[in-house]
Amino acid sequence: MNMEPIKILIVDDEEDIREILKFNLENEGFLIETASSGEETLERLSPEHKLILLDVMLGGISGYHVAEKLRKENIQTPIIFLTAKGTENDLLTGFSVGADDYISKPFSIKEVIVRIKAIMRRKYEMNPAAGNDPKVITIGDIKLDLISKQLLLKDRIAAITKKEFEILSLLMQHPRQIFTRNEILHTVWKDESYILGRTVDVHVARLRKKLEEYSVYINNRTGYGYSFNDSACILNHER
Repeated sequence: MNMEPIKILIVDDEEDIREILKFNLENEGFLIETASSGEETLERLSPEHKLILLDVMLGGISGYHVAEKLRKENIQTPIIFLTAKGTENDLLTGFSVGADDYISKPFSIKEVIVRIKAIMRRKYEMNPAAGNDPKVITIGDIKLDLISKQLLLKDRIAAITKKEFEILSLLMQHPRQIFTRNEILHTVWKDESYILGRTVDVHVARLRKKLEEYSVYINNRTGYGYSFNDSACILNHER
């Protein structure tokens, strides 16, 4: 990414974790500031911060409440939750209050760096002010052209149907967000009420087959729905 150093606010009530993250992320070229509570986060956060690494279990205001308050105030700074709470319900709660990603403790520094880069790449590649075409979604080796309606895998065109394209577009525009079958049906099939949830499964299965080695980037969380794992895609791209 060709851009000025990214300023990140790290929020955790454990000093050791703050210092480990600060040291390693500064070595990656990020500008780091830290906070130890939700209250301090709300006081210190500024437009200069391009991302927040936010612990969920804070003394006083929880990370969930901090994120909820920021989103209600229309502050859209990307948020990655850091937490020892890693159940499906915790993950869904995190996304429902406006999280962009969710990393369970204990985590590897490499994983944190990959997740940050994935969010920043997505943010700036889809931002016209960054000098890129906002009509092309690029994640790793996968490109989805929203104008020509083409899917490119390492610059080779993969033939997909209109519905497959719309499903992939929905998932890639909201990486790591879980969409239920009903949400996908409502978005892609709209008012075609006779379409069953099983139809989504069939289309996703066909789409995965056409994605070939990239099929693993479409995740199925049993009982919840589908999501696009952009961090795995970025990691594979950078190897």
